[in-house]
Amino acid sequence: MSPRTNVAAAAGTWRLGDLTVNRVGFGAMRLTGTAPFDHGVPRDREQSIGVLRRAVELGVNHIDTASFYFSATRSANELINRALAPYPEDLVITTKVWPGRDPSGEWWWATPSQLRGQVEENLRQLGRDHLDVVNLRVPPSRRTGSIGEHFGALAELRDAGLIRHLGVSNVTSEQLAEALGIAPVVCVQNPYGIGASEQERALLRLCGELGLAFVPFFAIAGSGREAGAAARDGEEAHAVARAHGVSVAQVRLAWTLHQGPHVLAIPGTADPDHLAQNVAAGALRLTEEEMARLTSPQPAGDAA
Repeated sequence: MSPRTNVAAAAGTWRLGDLTVNRVGFGAMRLTGTAPFDHGVPRDREQSIGVLRRAVELGVNHIDTASFYFSATRSANELINRALAPYPEDLVITTKVWPGRDPSGEWWWATPSQLRGQVEENLRQLGRDHLDVVNLRVPPSRRTGSIGEHFGALAELRDAGLIRHLGVSNVTSEQLAEALGIAPVVCVQNPYGIGASEQERALLRLCGELGLAFVPFFAIAGSGREAGAAARDGEEAHAVARAHGVSVAQVRLAWTLHQGPHVLAIPGTADPDHLAQNVAAGALRLTEEEMARLTSPQPAGDAA
């Protein structure tokens, strides 16, 4: 690999428990195929490996993944293992459990007793003896219910030494409070971006007050979610991008990072050029006026 730089540190750092990470990280979901979770055309294996190695060279030390990030012939965890093991000492790998997929790609949701198997699957694929951070990813059907039994099972795995730190994902403020009553939480990973609802903004503020990392997903994709960026962006985002000579995706990332020092970004790509742009977005400084323009209500199709 080329010598390491620290471009990713331009936006500063935050702590996940006792682990310090640069606020610009990397999401592994898009490494495995032209569309996540399908059996379509796979990404070029060597290109995906090269992107991971380049990310680390640029100073990325926080990678978000999951054992269910796979396509017909590619597994994100195994690509991470192949590209980066033996792992740099400062690299933090975050994964998530509760959802799962069988070898055919069909989704299933783990019972509390099945979470250990999901944790062990991540350990095997990544080639590690413990996981840095595991997020309990709450299914859409449980957004108003208790997560205590599942989070308690993860807390037991933390006590057993399989997990270093715990987080929660796709949660409400009530579910976060429930988890905090069971065991320490270091991060909340929820959808967030330009056009976020007041409820989503309130949870981001709450995490800042509690000193927890808030890790948005779909910060670039917006309403396009897994399919990619939304079909159209508001004129405000385009105007800000033109003013800075950058892409709209970079503006979206910069806007996200400007939401608070506790906000991390985990943009994902399998394209080396997009990777460089994503990491460079951490150095993009938006004015208060630009932030206000971007935060104002966006046209339909631009909400995240």
